[in-house]
Amino acid sequence: MDHYKSWSGLNKQLSEFLCDELKGRITYFLTRYHEVHNSYGRAAIRLDGKELVCFSWIEMYHQENDISILYDEKQDNSYEETIARMKPEWDINCTYYEMDFLNAVLQFRNMPIQAALQSDNYIIKILAIMDRRVGNKTLMRIENDNEYKKYPVWVKQFYELRL
Repeated sequence: MDHYKSWSGLNKQLSEFLCDELKGRITYFLTRYHEVHNSYGRAAIRLDGKELVCFSWIEMYHQENDISILYDEKQDNSYEETIARMKPEWDINCTYYEMDFLNAVLQFRNMPIQAALQSDNYIIKILAIMDRRVGNKTLMRIENDNEYKKYPVWVKQFYELRL
């Protein structure tokens, strides 16, 4: 994982990336429960104070459970292959936890915007579509392509918000 100094610094950077229409409306939340075993936490993206999507430590258990079921079935898959096999289901159900969100944020901040829009990581796509670097021509192309309409509901809402 890429290094960062503080969540407040990352949060400020994310907020500066927001397009003018969403500045002050979209907020990002990340916390870690240091008193709890393994410092579990949660992250969220909020619109006007209402959570649009949440990435909670509970989802980490769902991911581990899915992986262990496949392992118990004696699949001859590597760990990476197992994750790749589960990714479509996790994408649909938003089975992602706060570290998935944090990793996506750290990747996103160093990506060109076009690469972020084409990413196979839906969290990165969400961050990208709300970015001020996405111009009107790109937004019109996205709207005309209608590709975003095939995305899971939790992702599509951000496209509809921006478009």
